[in-house]
Amino acid sequence: MVDGFTLEKDIERALIKSVQRHGGMCLKWVCPGWCGVPDRICLLPRGRIYFVETKRPSGGTRAAMQKKWAEWLTRLGFTHRWVRNKDELYEFEKLIRCEEVECNDSL
Repeated sequence: MVDGFTLEKDIERALIKSVQRHGGMCLKWVCPGWCGVPDRICLLPRGRIYFVETKRPSGGTRAAMQKKWAEWLTRLGFTHRWVRNKDELYEFEKLIRCEEVECNDSL
């Protein structure tokens, strides 16, 4: 057990709760015919979209197509993150909070 997480689904549950706390939705992305798409699409207020790939803390490896998707999405201007543990989840939450402040300041 690393950071209280043992399975990928534990990380996904924590991610869902985190996104919901910020008023968003964390949707499972299932894309038949396309391998390697990120696990979650996080939709937050003010039109913010994040793609998140979750991995179990120990032994979770990044497949070649997952790396490609991360590259493609980033090149298109989307935010893509990998979350494997509490530290990475905390960093993702910091990103969300930071962008919330920027959005509110521009109103």
